[in-house]
Amino acid sequence: MIRPSGPDFPDGVALVVGGSGGTGQVICERLAAAGANVAITYRNNREGAEVAAEAVRAHGQLVDLVKADVTDPASLQAAVAALVVRFGRVHTVVVATGYDIQMRKIHEVTPDEWRRVVDNDVNGFFNVVHATLPELRKQGGSYVHVGSAGVVKWPERDVLSVAPKGAIQQLMKGIAREEGGNGVRANTIAIGVIDAGIFHRLKDTAFDAEWHTQVQATIALHRYGQPEEVADTAVFLASRRAGYVTGQTISCDGGWNL
Repeated sequence: MIRPSGPDFPDGVALVVGGSGGTGQVICERLAAAGANVAITYRNNREGAEVAAEAVRAHGQLVDLVKADVTDPASLQAAVAALVVRFGRVHTVVVATGYDIQMRKIHEVTPDEWRRVVDNDVNGFFNVVHATLPELRKQGGSYVHVGSAGVVKWPERDVLSVAPKGAIQQLMKGIAREEGGNGVRANTIAIGVIDAGIFHRLKDTAFDAEWHTQVQATIALHRYGQPEEVADTAVFLASRRAGYVTGQTISCDGGWNL
C-alpha cells in the first residue's frame, strides 16, 4: 500500500538522480521528512544509495533504489516506467549528480575530457528530462537541478564543472517557459563550496591550506556550506510551498557571489 503524501507533496514519488552522493543522500532524507516517497538512482555507489534509503525509511516513507546510467536513455525510460507502475506518478525530479573532475584552466582541458564531462553532465541531464517530462506533463510537477554558483561568478580552474552546468541552467529556463502551462516548474540551485561528497575527496589533495583560507575569505558567511542547507533549499523548491516559483536560479553559496 502506498503511504499517503504529506501536505507539501502530492501522492506519487520524488526521483533523486544522484541520491547516493553526499548531498544527494541528505536531499532524499529531507524529502522523506516532508512526506514524499523517494526513488534514488545510483550508478556504482550502491552503498551510498542504501544509506539514503535507510534515512527515507526512518521517516516512514517508501523508497526504491534504481541502478541507472544517465548516458543510457533506455535504462532511464525503463526506470521511470517502473516507478509510475509502483507509485502512480513521478511528481518531482531532483538532479544532484556530481563527477570527479580535474581542476584545470581552460587551456589545459583536453577534447577527451571535455566530451566525457559534457556527455555525463549535459547530455545525461537531457536524458533524464527526456525520460521524465512526459510524466510530469500529465499532472504537473517540479524539476530541481543542483548547479553551480560559478555560473554567476567565475571560479578559476573549475571550467569542467561550471560550463556544463551553465548549459543545464539554460535548459531549465526553457522547461519553465515551455511547460508552465502544463503545471511543470523548473528551478536551479547555484551552490558554492559544500562540505560533502566530491569536495571531501578533493579538499585535502587538490587544495592546499592557502586555498581554503582565500576561498573562505571571499564567502560572506566565511564558511563552507553544509549539505543540509542545500537539501532544505531543494525541498522547498520542489514542494507546494514554492508553487509560484519557476525558471529561477537560487544562490546557496553563503554570499560568495557578492
